[in-house]
Amino acid sequence: MLTLEMMPPLMFGGLVLFLLIGFPVAFSLAAVGLFFGFVSIEAGFFTEAYLFNLPLRVFGILSNDLLLAIPFFTLMGAILERCGLAEDLLEGTGQLFGKVPGGLAFAVVVVGAILGAITGTVAASVIAMGMISLPVMMRYGYDMRIATGVIAASGTIAQLIPPSLVLIVLGDQLGRSVGDMYAGAIGPSMMQVLLFLSFVAVVALVAPHRMPPLPEEARPLRGWPLYRRVLRGMVPSAALMFVVLGTIFLGLATPTEAGAMGAVGAILLAVANRRFSFALLGEAMSNTMRITAMVIYILIGATVFSLVFQGVDGGLWIEHLLSHLPGGQTGFLIFVNVFVFFLAFFLDFFEIAFIVVPLLAPVAEKLGIDLVWFGVLLCVNLQTSFMHPPFGFALFYLRGVAPRTVLTKDIYLGAIPWLCLQLVIVAIVIAWPQSVTFWLDRGTGVDPASVRIEVPLPDVTEEPTVPTFR
Repeated sequence: MLTLEMMPPLMFGGLVLFLLIGFPVAFSLAAVGLFFGFVSIEAGFFTEAYLFNLPLRVFGILSNDLLLAIPFFTLMGAILERCGLAEDLLEGTGQLFGKVPGGLAFAVVVVGAILGAITGTVAASVIAMGMISLPVMMRYGYDMRIATGVIAASGTIAQLIPPSLVLIVLGDQLGRSVGDMYAGAIGPSMMQVLLFLSFVAVVALVAPHRMPPLPEEARPLRGWPLYRRVLRGMVPSAALMFVVLGTIFLGLATPTEAGAMGAVGAILLAVANRRFSFALLGEAMSNTMRITAMVIYILIGATVFSLVFQGVDGGLWIEHLLSHLPGGQTGFLIFVNVFVFFLAFFLDFFEIAFIVVPLLAPVAEKLGIDLVWFGVLLCVNLQTSFMHPPFGFALFYLRGVAPRTVLTKDIYLGAIPWLCLQLVIVAIVIAWPQSVTFWLDRGTGVDPASVRIEVPLPDVTEEPTVPTFR
């Protein structure tokens, strides 16, 4: 005999079973949700009228203006991947830092941060840097694990640094503005870049033979010609960053509007670099269409699952499981991050954001955790999903563009130190929430829920005065 208390764990177990079989995530979510929805109606846990909310929720997804930012930023990244901006940045900064040990690795980290801040997509950064810098590193004697690791890790900076697509999705799922999510991510993304640069510096000092400097003949530019080469890549990047991020932070544009301006800016950069063609535009639009369709289908499947899950008191079940963990807020955050870390071995960050985050957010809010801090923390953790051997997407992207002489084993082993550095950032953000909340605009500090507006009513006991006319 089914009881209401049995339904949430059965639904969760059914979803895990579908995912282990390998059925597509979007259809797994919808199938499990509909099956247990019909079972719940037959068992009397709710009526058919409850499922009438489903068309309204689907319409709400399709009419959500915020989600339009995803195709705009994806299109921008797809165009920038092919417009030649990455080449200018890498060649200029590579020669600028090339005379010191680890110079190329420093350049890859810096360019990875810049590309992440203007594309928001990991694939664009990893593929561009893998095609351009990896052959140069191999030619001049870089240790293969160092070279592949720094390229893959620097590409994942795009996962955290604004305008990250993950932050857009997390802001939507947590009910927080994308502007706040972007502002909160500034501190952790800066710490990550500094930590990566520090790691490169330590390796260059301890083992300079693993990342030797470029020889003189590989650095033909000197003085102003070199600086002009660097500025030629930096100035368009800074202009595009202002168009995308500056307009959001200054309140001049919504994330959707900023994404549209960024896509137009990427097309103009491609035209300026003489790389634009209708074939390039068509390929970028095709890639954007596939990613957007995947996100929408996952989101529709997730809303089917979550509607039925909430209807059988699944939210209360999750809250009961997680709100009594030892350690209060810290214990909850450690458990959630360990859970998400292992879940990221098997699920994409979109799937985790749509399936897991809506279940965790109410518990975090009840424990008094700032949801912007919580969202940025999860974003830092989700970065590791791109570096997990053997399933990390950044490793797949790098394997696809690396020469055949590069062993897959070296790519996987090279990713491990950088994966550990990403986990260090997770620990820092848990221990130091001000790294996120310091950058947020807290406004007046007045809780709107505590504001009371009292309007005195007229005294109805007095005789109303009737005006007389003479």
